Amino acid sequence: MPARHWLWLVPVGLFGAAGIWALRTFDPNVAGNPFLPCVFHSLTGLYCPGCGATRALHALVHFDLLRALSMNALLIVGAPIGGLLALRALHKLPAWTDAWLRPIANPWLWAGLVTLFGVLRNLPWLPFSWLAPG
Repeated sequence: MPARHWLWLVPVGLFGAAGIWALRTFDPNVAGNPFLPCVFHSLTGLYCPGCGATRALHALVHFDLLRALSMNALLIVGAPIGGLLALRALHKLPAWTDAWLRPIANPWLWAGLVTLFGVLRNLPWLPFSWLAPG
């Protein structure tokens, strides 16, 4: 494969490295951090499906998986699956993986999961309150 087909990895790698550096350097749990707050939560007081994602990634780059899961379980569980689906879309996975990835590649499934996660994490009862960040 010619080198130019891999050029897109340079900005992606730089962007990822910058993100990891920012998450290792700044704590989103401390006031005055450079990360933007969730606009949806600021306006409504409700948690969107992405609330806690920055804090989850911060915990993840500090190797605290349980804290990351407590901040945004959907992101922590869904990101590796999303990575596999991206590799599948780019035809970079063996053919035998298609049989078990095809059912979870449905965008309607993910739209439903994200919506359901957003609703359930705002319910005040156990076990749903465990889905709220923190």
